Amino acid sequence: MELPKFILGDNTDFPDAIYIIHTDFPRFILNLENDDVEWLEEFDDHDEKELESEVENLIQQATDFYDREIARYNE
Repeated sequence: MELPKFILGDNTDFPDAIYIIHTDFPRFILNLENDDVEWLEEFDDHDEKELESEVENLIQQATDFYDREIARYNE
């Protein structure tokens, strides 16, 4: 199955939270309510150094995805 790079999610148990799920490496879930990131990968020291430079870009892509999706709902 081919998955989109980002998936928008919510849960009625957490009514204020909106989640962005990133399905490519490194996989993570971003909670837009409080900007918490839950990594779904385990990283070694080499990965962590690469990740530091990539995290800001990935978070920006996730929030851009959210903004685009909301704009499409409002059309």
